Amino acid sequence: MTDIAEGNEAPDFALPRDGGGTVTLSELRGKKVVLFFYPKDDTSGCTAEAIAFTGLKSDFEKAGAILLGMSPDKPAKHDKFIAKHDLNVMLASDEEKTTLEKYGVWVEKSMYGRKYMGVERTTVLIDEDGVISRIWRKVKVPGHAEEVLDAAKAG
Repeated sequence: MTDIAEGNEAPDFALPRDGGGTVTLSELRGKKVVLFFYPKDDTSGCTAEAIAFTGLKSDFEKAGAILLGMSPDKPAKHDKFIAKHDLNVMLASDEEKTTLEKYGVWVEKSMYGRKYMGVERTTVLIDEDGVISRIWRKVKVPGHAEEVLDAAKAG
């Protein structure tokens, strides 16, 4: 597992995405990227987060930012998630968890005394040059998309 830090270059990746394409971080250079890692499609917190980012998409675009969510779910599951909740964000699939590990978000979690591996809800703001400008760890969903938007506008 690696860990990331503000001021460092964001680890590159090329992953399958919703709709059958591939998304490559280095190909997004020149735009800010809001990369939000979430545990699982169609769970309450993840749905609320994706809906919040979708609702602010035009504001993020005005700030020069692209929204990109990532989870270990398969692209076909992302397609169902997008259709079910009318989402308008790009979703990358990291079934192998290599990118999740590079970003330090594939971690041991605990629920009701049971330990398991999963995604720690984290958002990373990457600047136009591919450098990490801000990291939010252990994200609480209410108000988060608005806070990230403020940071995208500022930087």
